[in-house]
Amino acid sequence: MNSAKPEETQTRARVSQSTQTATLAEIARQAGVSAPTVSKVLNGRADVAPATRTRVEGLLREYGYRRRRAEATRSPLIDLVFHELESAWAMEVIRGVENVAREEGLSVVLSESAGRLTPGRTWADQVAARRPHGVVLVLSGLDESQRALLTSRSIPFVVMDPAGDPGADVPSIGATNWQGGLAATRHLVELGHRRIGAITGPSRMICSRARVDGYRAALETAELPVDPGLIRAGDFHHETGYRLGLELLRRPDRPTAVFAGNDLQALGLYEAARELGLRIPEDLSVVGFDDLPVARWVGPPLTTVRQPLMEMAEAAARLVLDLGRQDGVSSATRVELATSLVVRSSTAAPPEA
Repeated sequence: MNSAKPEETQTRARVSQSTQTATLAEIARQAGVSAPTVSKVLNGRADVAPATRTRVEGLLREYGYRRRRAEATRSPLIDLVFHELESAWAMEVIRGVENVAREEGLSVVLSESAGRLTPGRTWADQVAARRPHGVVLVLSGLDESQRALLTSRSIPFVVMDPAGDPGADVPSIGATNWQGGLAATRHLVELGHRRIGAITGPSRMICSRARVDGYRAALETAELPVDPGLIRAGDFHHETGYRLGLELLRRPDRPTAVFAGNDLQALGLYEAARELGLRIPEDLSVVGFDDLPVARWVGPPLTTVRQPLMEMAEAAARLVLDLGRQDGVSSATRVELATSLVVRSSTAAPPEA
C-alpha cells in the first residue's frame, strides 16, 4: 500500500525527471513562464523579473539542465579570475593563459574578486551573459549556485592552485607544494642550519599549508625540533615579509635561516635584514618560493623553489578548452606540476658560533 502524500509523490516524480535531460519547454512549464523567458535567463538577459529569474534558475539546477552543444554559441573568450590582481605572480599566470588563448584565436577577460575566495553573484551573471569558452579561477572557487549556473550554460571551469578543497568533481591544476617546502628546508639543513624559521602564507590556503607541512617534515626527518616561536603566519605580501622578518630577526635566539612561503615575503625579509645590519647570506640564509623573474635580479640573487606558474596557467587554459570540446567530461580532476629548488646566492653555511 502506497501511503505517500500527493505532494511527496509529486516531488519524487520531479526528482526522477531531474535525472533526465530536461528541455526548455519542460523547464518553462514547471516555472509557469514561456520558453523564450527561460532562454533569456540562460543568456543572462536583464529584462527578466528577479522573482522569475530565481524560480527559473532553481529549476535549472534541480533538473541539472545543460545546454546542448548546438545551443551553446560561445564567445571567443576565456575568463580568468583572480582573488587578487597585484603582483608579478599574477603576471606569470596571465602570460600562460594568454599563450594558449593566442594559439586558439581567443581573447582573455580578466576579473578580480577583491580578495574574496569566491566571486560575487554579479560576476557569475556576467560570465553567463558573455558565454566564454571557459573559466579559469586562480586561488579561488565557486559556490554551489555559481557552479550550477555555469554548468547549465555548458561553460566549463578549472581551478588553478585552489585555496580550499575544490571538490573531487572540480578539475584543478596545482604544484607539488609539500615537496617544494621539503626541498627548501632540506637544503638549509644540509648547509648546517639548525635554527630555521618560516614565514608562511595564509592558513586558509591549501598551497600555503602544504609548504609549511613540507618545512616541518624536513626538520622532523633531520631530528630537529619544530619551534613554533620561529614560525610566523603571513599573507604572501612583501610588507608582511618585512614586518614578520623584523619579529624573527630581533629575537635573542634568532634563526640563522628562514624559509619564506613566497618570493615577495622573502624580499620583505631582505629589507628587514638590511635594516638590522644583517648580511645575506653571511649572517642569514633565505629561501623563497615561486621563482619570479625578480628573484634572479635582487642582491644577492634569491635561492627559491620554482613553481612553474606559466606552465600551470597554460595547463589550466588547455584543460578548460578540452572540457568545452568534450562537453564538460574529463577524467582528470587534479593535476600537479613538479616544483624544483633553484640554488642561488642567498644561502650558505651558518656563521660560526
